[in-house]
Amino acid sequence: MPVNETLSQYSDWSYTTSVVVYILAMVFFLVEQSFGRHGRQAAERTRSRELVGAGTGNRNTDPGNRNTDPGNRNTDPGIGNTGSGNGNTGPGNGNTGAAPTRAERFGRMGVALTVLGLLLHASALVLRGLATARVPWGNMYEYVMITCFVAVAAWLVLLRKHPVRHLSMFVLLPNVILMFVGGTWLYAVAAPLQPALQSYWLIIHVAAAAASSGVFLVPGVASIFYLIKARNESHPEKFAKFAAKLPAKDVLDRVAYRTTVFAFPVFTFGVLCGAVWAEAAWGRFWGWDPKETVAFIAWIVYAAYLHSRATAGWRGNRAAVINVIGFAVTVFNLFFVNLVTTGLHSYAGVG
Repeated sequence: MPVNETLSQYSDWSYTTSVVVYILAMVFFLVEQSFGRHGRQAAERTRSRELVGAGTGNRNTDPGNRNTDPGNRNTDPGIGNTGSGNGNTGPGNGNTGAAPTRAERFGRMGVALTVLGLLLHASALVLRGLATARVPWGNMYEYVMITCFVAVAAWLVLLRKHPVRHLSMFVLLPNVILMFVGGTWLYAVAAPLQPALQSYWLIIHVAAAAASSGVFLVPGVASIFYLIKARNESHPEKFAKFAAKLPAKDVLDRVAYRTTVFAFPVFTFGVLCGAVWAEAAWGRFWGWDPKETVAFIAWIVYAAYLHSRATAGWRGNRAAVINVIGFAVTVFNLFFVNLVTTGLHSYAGVG
């Protein structure tokens, strides 16, 4: 079926515009990250005074209870996330009832721009699919496009649950870099699928792989920040200014763990579907192709992370290091294996 060049052009324009909007959103988030600290601290102190003044209304006010410190996020089980460590009370999430600060307004505008960028991003995917009359993930350019789309969408979902909005710039930054690389060096003209990819397994296997890879970006960034925060707590002179703006370690740990728990089953499903597709296409379920091997290594790393959390209770630096390693292997598999090595998955390169 011939390619619709007009729709393909509109897709490219939407893709480029979404990158520009993401960059603009990063600027707004940078303003909040740089100048919003004092506003967040003031809001946290205000909320702490309200909790102390509540008296018997808080069941954790017993002096013998270790959670009486207003800075502790568990000061009121009925509210849950009230402390400076977690910070759903700060202007970053706007749950204090106080007037938003100027920095908070920039943060909110950053979220609005991110949503706009995501809509343009989705338009680029849909138009690419309509232009080629197939699913829009048949080459590296399209794969990067959908992976980054999932990463931004996952982050926006997390913003509704956790007080980490002021870290959005650091999540958007790798996405913008990936999208820039995808739109320049990896760009492929819209075209029909290669014969090797003309299978319904492309819809299932590649979609699961791209979705899990996108979500894995979030715990990778959160774990890196966890290690920075931990380093600062053990050596206050290290990362002093930057670490002061980060959420508490337990918030970062929770974000990393919950997103990994969600992404890992999807990734596992994608690996299994790939094995079934390999048997249908090449006559074997597993052949230790470079792509398969590195994907299996990544699966082992993330499985070790979840297993250590569930059985050994690893919630500190060791768990964060494992998660960062898993993220590094995923990125390595995405670029180096696809573009440098030679194997049965070489058709996934710059088509």
